[in-house]
Amino acid sequence: MLHSMRIRSLQERIRDRDLAGAVLFHSRDVYYYSGTAQPATLVVLPDDHRLFVRRGYEIAVLESSYQKGRIARAASLEAILGQMFPGTVPGKPVGTEMDVLTLNQARLMEQALGGRELVDVSGDILDRRAVKDAEEIESIRKACAAVHAGHLAVLSCLRAGMSELELTAAVEHGQRLAGHEGCYFMRVPDFVMSRGPLASGPNLRCTSGTLFTLSGAGLSSAIPTGASRRILQTGDLVLVDIPACIEGYHADQSRTYAVGRARQKAVDLFERLRGVADWVISSLRPGMTCGDVFDMAMSRAEALGIGDGFMRFHSGARAHFVGHGVGLELNEPPLLARNSPKVLEAGMVLALEMHLMEPEGLTLKLEDTVVIKPDEVEILTSSPRELMVV
Repeated sequence: MLHSMRIRSLQERIRDRDLAGAVLFHSRDVYYYSGTAQPATLVVLPDDHRLFVRRGYEIAVLESSYQKGRIARAASLEAILGQMFPGTVPGKPVGTEMDVLTLNQARLMEQALGGRELVDVSGDILDRRAVKDAEEIESIRKACAAVHAGHLAVLSCLRAGMSELELTAAVEHGQRLAGHEGCYFMRVPDFVMSRGPLASGPNLRCTSGTLFTLSGAGLSSAIPTGASRRILQTGDLVLVDIPACIEGYHADQSRTYAVGRARQKAVDLFERLRGVADWVISSLRPGMTCGDVFDMAMSRAEALGIGDGFMRFHSGARAHFVGHGVGLELNEPPLLARNSPKVLEAGMVLALEMHLMEPEGLTLKLEDTVVIKPDEVEILTSSPRELMVV
């Protein structure tokens, strides 16, 4: 029933746009509409849909909610598209996920479609995915519980003398034992990142070009994000921003820790940073725009006296967003960005991602996953929202 409702919603959009149909191949989208992530091509027509499984057919039949007659073993792409879009005369355009489509794939699809125009339906799909149902939110809750297990691992092992690498291994181990599936998804071609940012001391000021956030230094130039081999020292601040994924859905949380002791200034600044986050969380409501949220955060930071360093990076650049959607991909729409007209809706799950970088080097971050409800906002991440001294 769930997947049938999603398919019907996509079919309505296909009809509204006067398309011949849509061809989906991105694993997260195929999973969203069919219930299986086996390698497959999903073809959706205004009044029909078929799943063509390239490998793992027997598994897909068991996993998907589709009737068996709607699942077939995939032949060639030419045969699939020839069957679903017959005729040699170019007709209506066909939608596909052009944000993740390679040029070679596009050429093959256009040839197999007999010259029909390809148009992008990624925005239609992501708009639909942005509003989560109860089942999706429950999966995100489970992922938040796995993130909290990583937080508990920090509390149990963080100490001066250990390396960033040892700490990130402990966090990842705790998350895995709590059910984290061991990977996550980003809708970006050739995306490069470690299992998640972790940084301490001077590495807190590292912002790799691969991520527009506090990234950590990484182990080598091949993957310049995440934990390094730096040895933690008493008085260090440590950022742990390692996400988790359960049942395909993600949780995103950042916590800042102090090794052994924390400077009073760090404690005071963290309270102000949390004050910005609390203000935004208490104010979020359906009907606001993402640009409204960004402006609200910036104004509150100014009012609390941290405007200069709020969302600032070592380069002097400032982040143009204060959060993003979370779901089948770790970063997905909506983006809580400056001037964005996108309107928030009940059911959207957001990661509110805020940091502070002082010119003299103090760097702090707080990030939580929240869900917007009709008349309130619920924080789904459960780790204490404090600067914790361990």
